[in-house]
Amino acid sequence: MSRLDEPDIDEKRVDVPDTDDVLAERRQSGRWLSRLLIGGSLAAVAAVVAVVVALMWPASGTAGAGPTQDSADAGFARDMAIHHQQAVELSFIVRDHTSSEDVRRLAYDVINTQANQRGMLLGWLDAWNLPKSSQEPSMSWMHHDMGGMHGMESMEGMDYKPHDGSLMPGMATNTQMDQLRKAGSKQEDILYLRLLTAHHKGGVAMSQAAAEMAKTEQVRRLAQGMVDSQEAEMKLMADMLNLRAA
Repeated sequence: MSRLDEPDIDEKRVDVPDTDDVLAERRQSGRWLSRLLIGGSLAAVAAVVAVVVALMWPASGTAGAGPTQDSADAGFARDMAIHHQQAVELSFIVRDHTSSEDVRRLAYDVINTQANQRGMLLGWLDAWNLPKSSQEPSMSWMHHDMGGMHGMESMEGMDYKPHDGSLMPGMATNTQMDQLRKAGSKQEDILYLRLLTAHHKGGVAMSQAAAEMAKTEQVRRLAQGMVDSQEAEMKLMADMLNLRAA
């Protein structure tokens, strides 16, 4: 993606008054992570949440207690943990450089929420006594049990070819990540909103599949929650881009 020359826009005219309403619930649910996130300690956040989740989940040695290695539950947990990690990285870049308060609030909420969810996903894998990585291609779990799905057979992720660091649909390439790091403030905001919108679209499609295919209620519930919250954020970002004439 090439950098676009955008007209100068008065920052006072691009404030989004409804941002707090859209994000308030997500900010409240992740507020306990604030101090860790301010320091950028994503690994520490994931570790803390993973331990809590593992302690709450039934022991995986119990018959039928946990999903199997090739299940949709485990595949979704592994892939979405990777997907979330990049969204957090994108948001840290912008949070530390943007001069726009509404973009900074959005970036902070993405960091807060997705680091929390990533910790839950990794914690579940620990509780199921399953590895956090797999030799199978990303999203290969979506090929299983397609009979009960609603039109997901032709989904983009089914034949996605990883390239330039983009491992799954919606993920930014290494080139795009470098462009974001080098962009000026206004261009950075617009590029971030576009990259995050594409990222969310890929995440929503994967979450919709997991909400239908997963056998574990907790996984289905989290996946549907991701669909709802990320669709709301995509609408918010569309408004923010329109205000920036982008």
